[in-house]
Amino acid sequence: MDIQNLNHKDIKFIHEMLPLGWEDVVPIFDWYTHTDFCYPVKVCIDKKIVGIGAAIVHNKSAWLAHIIVHADYRNQGIGKELTQSLVDTSYSKGCETIYLLATELGEPVYKKIGFETETEYMIYTCDATNGKFKMDENIIAISNDFKKQILNLDRQVSGEVRILVLEQHLSDGFLFLKDNKVQGFYIPNLGNGLIIATTNIAGIELMKLRLTLKDFAAFPIDNLNGTAFMKQNNFKKDRSEKRMRLGKKRNWQPQNIYNSIGGNLG
Repeated sequence: MDIQNLNHKDIKFIHEMLPLGWEDVVPIFDWYTHTDFCYPVKVCIDKKIVGIGAAIVHNKSAWLAHIIVHADYRNQGIGKELTQSLVDTSYSKGCETIYLLATELGEPVYKKIGFETETEYMIYTCDATNGKFKMDENIIAISNDFKKQILNLDRQVSGEVRILVLEQHLSDGFLFLKDNKVQGFYIPNLGNGLIIATTNIAGIELMKLRLTLKDFAAFPIDNLNGTAFMKQNNFKKDRSEKRMRLGKKRNWQPQNIYNSIGGNLG
């Protein structure tokens, strides 16, 4: 077993490794290979790629993502070795906390390494987008005038410093503004569409805006207001994923996350 950096030329081999029902991760790995704070790796046996994964580093924290082992090579310890390699890389970059979202298949592997469950992310689905929702008058496009407030709000809620990721997408986002104070923001093109809000009104109104184009939502089980809104609008629970942590516990506010970025970024 040989663990190496995954390069752009390796991406064409990823398709055949994806489990049934998984999204196409090729564009995501393409982004990993071109981004300075991402560290994608591959596991090779007899020169064949049989495992992939990535670490995404945000200052003192990291997320491990898209840890995939080819179906023909599972139950051979490859997933554990691959994950441990990403953990070692994260620590070498100065990280104190490492996160991941675990599927039912991956959870036992991560527990063996020392990861513990912090909470669950619930994924809700509906048969169609909801055209009845209208944009609230307090929602406006993001401008540089409010950039500092947005970054501070994200740090307060996530417990992480995610400036490098957020800055790439802020120009396409929206915020909920009340008395010149940002109460929430929505970034459509960041993963599944990050929504963070400090008030229930801001969170729900931004959810409505997102759901005019999307037929699913994902957020921590701790967000009871979001859960109630899903039920009121006939969204059904599709599945859940465990949010797991290794290392230092960080202060974060899961009840204020109204839609998550995705399994690779939290």
